[in-house]
This record gives sequence, C-alpha cells and structure tokens, in this order.
Amino acid sequence: MTSRVYVLAQFKPKEGKEAELFEVLKALEPDSYREEGCIQYMLTRQIDHPSASRNEYSIVFNEIWKDAEAWAAHGRRKQIQGFFETQVEAEKGLVEDVLVTAYSDESVDFDAPTFD
Repeated sequence: MTSRVYVLAQFKPKEGKEAELFEVLKALEPDSYREEGCIQYMLTRQIDHPSASRNEYSIVFNEIWKDAEAWAAHGRRKQIQGFFETQVEAEKGLVEDVLVTAYSDESVDFDAPTFD
C-alpha cells in the first residue's frame, strides 16, 4: 500500500461541446506530467462497449499522484485554476458539470495498531 492518491476528474460537456472540451483538456496533459509527484495524468473519453454502461460524464482524467500534497499542489497551479474559471465557472465555458473524486489504495484502518 502507498500514500498515492488516485483521482477521477469527470467532465460533462455542454451540448455539442464534447470534441472541443476534449481538446482543451488535452492541452493540460503535458505540463501536468512535468509536475513533481505526477505519476499519471491521462485524458480519456467514453466509448461504446457491450460490457460498459454510458453516463453523461463522457470525458475523464485518470490521475495518479505521489501523495495528497502533490495533488493539492496541482490544483493550485494557475493553469488548472484558469481552466476551472473559464470552462467550468464561466457561463460561456464548455463544461456543464464536473465530478472529482479521490481514492486511496490503503484500507481505512491501515495505521491502526495491531494486536497479537
């Protein structure tokens, strides 16, 4: 087990804006990969497949960070804050909604004392 943080940043594009949003998000990849603590920062888009269901959040960043502080530092970058200001919060932005969830590979009681 590690201190890694696994993040899914899911984006629901506004009507007819999926391809444009994908390209805007794709432009965030190169600089994010250069950040200290970034292990993976991969943009993906939803596809049709018989083993999968579809949802409205058709574009997803699959991220892995060294630890919670590395992920927090990513969120403080001007490029990331600018994206959220112009594309999520602004009325003319490309994003209808966003869901960001973080996960750990450690169990809830990982640091609990063990007794024999």
